[in-house]
Amino acid sequence: MIRERRNKEKLASYYKKFMEEGIVDPNVHPWVAESWLRCRALNLPHETMPKINKMNREEIAEHQRTHEFIVKYVDGLYEQSKQHFNIHNLSMLLIDENGYVIKNYAMPFFQRIIEDIQGMRVLEEDVGTSSISVAREHNVPFLMFGPEMWIKDSHNGDACSAPICINGKIRYIITFFSMDQNDLPYDLLLSLLLTMKYSIEQHMAMLESWTINRIMMDQLPVTVYWLGKDGEIKYCNQNGSKRLDNKVSLKDVFLNYEHIPIKKALKGTPTQRREITWITQDRTYEDITTVMPIKVGSEVESALVLSMSIEDLKTTIAHATGYSSRYSLYSMVGETSEFLALQHKASRVARTDHNILLQGEPGTGKQRLAHGIHQASARAAAPLIAVKCRNDSLKELETEFFGANDGDQQSAGKLELAIGGTLFLDEIEKLPLEMGDELAEALIHGLPPLKKGGKPRYFDVRVIAACDSNLKRLADKGLFSRKLYELVLDTTMRVPPLRERVKDIEVIAGHILVEMSAQHNLPQKRLSPEAVTLLLNCSWPGNIKQLQGVIEQAFFHTPGSIIEAENIKLPGDKTLERSWKYDKEAFIAAWKSAGGNISKLATMLDVSRVTLYRYLKKYGLGPKNE
Repeated sequence: MIRERRNKEKLASYYKKFMEEGIVDPNVHPWVAESWLRCRALNLPHETMPKINKMNREEIAEHQRTHEFIVKYVDGLYEQSKQHFNIHNLSMLLIDENGYVIKNYAMPFFQRIIEDIQGMRVLEEDVGTSSISVAREHNVPFLMFGPEMWIKDSHNGDACSAPICINGKIRYIITFFSMDQNDLPYDLLLSLLLTMKYSIEQHMAMLESWTINRIMMDQLPVTVYWLGKDGEIKYCNQNGSKRLDNKVSLKDVFLNYEHIPIKKALKGTPTQRREITWITQDRTYEDITTVMPIKVGSEVESALVLSMSIEDLKTTIAHATGYSSRYSLYSMVGETSEFLALQHKASRVARTDHNILLQGEPGTGKQRLAHGIHQASARAAAPLIAVKCRNDSLKELETEFFGANDGDQQSAGKLELAIGGTLFLDEIEKLPLEMGDELAEALIHGLPPLKKGGKPRYFDVRVIAACDSNLKRLADKGLFSRKLYELVLDTTMRVPPLRERVKDIEVIAGHILVEMSAQHNLPQKRLSPEAVTLLLNCSWPGNIKQLQGVIEQAFFHTPGSIIEAENIKLPGDKTLERSWKYDKEAFIAAWKSAGGNISKLATMLDVSRVTLYRYLKKYGLGPKNE
């Protein structure tokens, strides 16, 4: 708080009046008066400095080490103004948030009243009223004149304190004391104090920001270098440090340094997302690299290098976009010998690195089985990339599988994304013959480099293919690539249709109900004996996928916890109740059984959301009408 110069004699008389008579003069600053009253209640001595709570020598040393980062900065600020402290007999203290003195500077004031204040606590309960206690209590800078201080020995000097705050919380206090009673330039004193306060706060905010940035730079899978004009390293993150191998210059580490566009950036030209090879004596790094010039004003003063391993980038992209297995082998259930034999074989084959061909009718669970095999394999931590094969143009399929190279802009294909993991080719029989030949060649012999002078691209990928047809017959007739067929033929697994494992129907249906309950956070439901009998007597031409659709519809269409036979619409059954279109009570029952969820109700009634909104409005239901 900036205050006008006060008459010291009057202030001294107010102090004497309070000490002798206990009366607070109206002219005493209210914050000072409040502090005086508290000090009197504590029976604090006021003639001389009392024995103060102080750290021992070891504690002081540890205290200064803890706050070393701020001490060094304040040391620098003090050095810039040291001559002014000497001219005006100024002392300065740096105090922590708990009131302990971290360090003192230019001590003329304290040398007069105390031997060494460093490590002492200077709160109100220790030294009484002071600018420190007032600034700390009210969280504002405060100028206090000598006769306002509680300790009489301090009345010959004035003091000014300012809290150092980060995010609104006091972290430090900086304090000036002056012995110059005659011509002290208070405005300049306050200006210096407030300038230091601002500077320290900005420095601490910058340190906080830098600490966060440094943590991010060390945690992200990116190599970072900040280089000065002559190429010296001003900063590198942990990944960058590993590549340096204890050397201090990129020139000494990377044999092709002159071909990395660092000098280009230092001349002001950026390079963004370029594929660059970093060659050391021991190994080579294939990276996507960005090198940006850093300007101060209009002059380029440094360059920032951000480089990410292409392999790490592929893995990151794959996981970020959800390329991982959703099912384990044990998410498939059954008790028949046919199913148990399949599950056992899948578990055994998963531990090998053989390519696999899954053959079976549509809806038998080939996709879930492929996910389970990947998850049970040694490749489980790497991506599972699924491709729904189709008879598109050769160019579109090549881009999807092999990626594209359009100048500086490159996109990874499914083969690259699957490196180290599994490539799942669903409905592989739909892949055109020519594309099948190209894909087999790429998997066996690799692909040529994207750029002249680059290295061939090889793909460490396991292939799991799923086919609804007889793939051998298609290959024999010349309708499917013989090369690709032979590639995926390492292990063939036949997935039996549901009609061959009738005893599993009840187990599968119960498992679907448990999954539905967990997925939609709704109470569990079970099938009545009559409902089970109805399901067992169906031929299920669409296999497990068809059974799942029927069970899901019954789950949403049944208001109670028991699904009866009449709640189930079997394949080809045209008698499903449609009264909800005409009967409000039937619609409300369906609405309640879906828990008021539009998506669930749409699935349950097999209609679009648009149609549902029309009926909700018609029957006066929905969020605004509930």
